Amino acid sequence: MDFRLLRYFVAVAEELHLARAAQRLGIEQSPLSRAMRELENQLGVQLFDRSTRLTRLTWAGQVFLGECRRVEATVDQALRSAKAAAQGYQGHLRIALCDSMVQPRIATLLARSREDEPELEIRVFELPFA
Repeated sequence: MDFRLLRYFVAVAEELHLARAAQRLGIEQSPLSRAMRELENQLGVQLFDRSTRLTRLTWAGQVFLGECRRVEATVDQALRSAKAAAQGYQGHLRIALCDSMVQPRIATLLARSREDEPELEIRVFELPFA
């Protein structure tokens, strides 16, 4: 399945208006309408209830919209991860602590690190005091 169709579907489902969705996507309304019919044919389900005055999602369309949003989020995450990896980002930080370290400062540092790099995996190990 073409990822483009999923993006188009999300725009139409959110706008519930082909002309506005087409404008949002920067394409003409006619190809967008054909793309939605093609998607419905590929899936074998009706995603929209269409009338001359109103476009609504069917139950299948509502379920499909939720799944499409998850797919978009996963693809976005994959793109971010690939770009980060290309720049040398490893994605994890290991910290060893001993009992004598000041805990409030460490907690603040870890919280700040989580805010700055939400995708960073942080592992904290406690070392016995020697």
